[in-house]
Amino acid sequence: MTDLSNHPTQTASAWLADFQSALERRDIDAAVALFEADSYWRDLVAFTWNIRTQEGPEAIRKMLEARLADTRPTAFVVEGDATEADGVVEAWFTFETAVARGRGHLRLRNGKAWTLLTTMTELKGFEEHKGEGRVKGAEHGANPQRKTWLERRQQEAETLGFTEQPYVLIVGGGQGGIALGARLRRLGVPTIIVEKNARPGDSWRKRYKSLCLHDPVWYDHLPYLPFPDDWPVFSPKDKIGDWLEMYTKVMELNYWGSTTAKKARFDEAKKEWEVVVERDGREITLRPKQLVFALGVSGYPNLPKIPGAETFEGEQHHSSAHPGPEAWRGKKCVVLGSNNSAHDICAALWENGADVTMIQRSSTHIAPSDSLMELALGGLYSEAALKAGVTTDKADLIFASVPYKIMAPMQVPVYEEMKRRDADLYGRLEKAGFLLDFGVDGSGLFMKYLRRGSGYYIDVGASELVANGSIKLRSGVTIERINPKSVTLSDGSELPADLIVYATGYGSMNGWLAELISPEVADKVGKVWGLGSDTPKDPGPWEGELRNMWKPTQVPQLWIHGGNLHQSRHYSQFLALQLKARMEGLPTPVYETAPVHHTR
Repeated sequence: MTDLSNHPTQTASAWLADFQSALERRDIDAAVALFEADSYWRDLVAFTWNIRTQEGPEAIRKMLEARLADTRPTAFVVEGDATEADGVVEAWFTFETAVARGRGHLRLRNGKAWTLLTTMTELKGFEEHKGEGRVKGAEHGANPQRKTWLERRQQEAETLGFTEQPYVLIVGGGQGGIALGARLRRLGVPTIIVEKNARPGDSWRKRYKSLCLHDPVWYDHLPYLPFPDDWPVFSPKDKIGDWLEMYTKVMELNYWGSTTAKKARFDEAKKEWEVVVERDGREITLRPKQLVFALGVSGYPNLPKIPGAETFEGEQHHSSAHPGPEAWRGKKCVVLGSNNSAHDICAALWENGADVTMIQRSSTHIAPSDSLMELALGGLYSEAALKAGVTTDKADLIFASVPYKIMAPMQVPVYEEMKRRDADLYGRLEKAGFLLDFGVDGSGLFMKYLRRGSGYYIDVGASELVANGSIKLRSGVTIERINPKSVTLSDGSELPADLIVYATGYGSMNGWLAELISPEVADKVGKVWGLGSDTPKDPGPWEGELRNMWKPTQVPQLWIHGGNLHQSRHYSQFLALQLKARMEGLPTPVYETAPVHHTR
């Protein structure tokens, strides 16, 4: 007979049984003793009503002392078969708390927990009506007051925001607002999404002509409704725009296009927000209990103030307003910046016969798309991953199971291999004068994205144009002065220019809060995004999670949602559950709301 005593599934089951027993006995010493010295417990709402990583046994102890009695966790059961590789046992498991069901992931080394992920999947008694619990739809029998689906939808549109108030107002109807709106709809939370553009997807349609997603399709699904299996690997912007518009309609979202949020204030007496919006020329006051800002990864466009700009006789605009390359054939174009948008715009201008120069102010990380797909994303988000049983939901959880503290060193070997694999391209780029980096610690693209949201280009072809000189390059300089028909660089040289594109990025997300609510509220929330890694544009101290994203902020009833399509999909689940719990009056004691170390 086969001895299963050391089988990974048995090992994981035994650990979970010991863990459950200790928790049920309220024996915190015994529970903490199951973790190794270098251990991490990342919790997405289930224990902390927060998104928080406990780093090390003492932090785990402190959290359990505060939250164990109230959470009452139980029913830890291994899901599927555990695996073992390089001395690390990995297992999926399900569990329950007093108010919720959850799913988790465990990594064991030498019989003790190295990483533990716990996530809330649904609230007991407030489950989504899906599968066997789906609504009937048809109303059988005779009823003189019968209302059709269309009549009910029309009635909702006529009353919500007028005679009835939404529980949640989402400001921003791009991918983030739409994904969260779909989650809340499924949970029965009355929600309105307000968006300044006329149609869902317009924020994509209005960008420069050549824009495509640089992330692959497997990484970019929306909740509940994945792309068809013939959807292109890299989605063109207008195709994404149409998908978002279709999705908004199919998911029955209360989406107010052509609507601008003008001013918001919190009514302390009523404990609700008062938000003035302008819709089709008419001012309407909405009074939601919860206000969510879903305005993307960034704030307002950064437009540098350069002496002489007002004298320029050509055209100048930020990359977010760049209409496309067609008008610039044969013209002299200068693009200030060297990240994704700058490369995309330079390449499109060159393809359309423009003379284009990229001004690179500081070093940039270049990740060739094919290498990034294979080395960094392929194990989780690819056709091969799907065939291996790694669904999008499972991939999201695997990704979430790696604490940010250890993510950077785990990324370094990926980019060391990329350096080796793409050495020829990197060598030719450097010969052309391009300033390359792989992050201050060699951890590459995704850590740059998490730390600062900038400083990289996923190469889909423009790097070759830089390397071979088709896109001209001036590096280590900036534009010092703008003249009527040229720009003067910081090294004293001059470039003729008919067009200047400022591919200079965006400010912090809480710039929106300062304008819509007040600078004081924006500063009380503090800086949005970044980990506190004490690397360029991400000042310390270490925070362990993305600042203010998808979790309670220092301003009650004010939330921030955003990120790329992957993050909007994954974290919308946890934000929606937090909002639903509050709507239903469940106790939601937040464990350690993150302090504010930095304002705008």
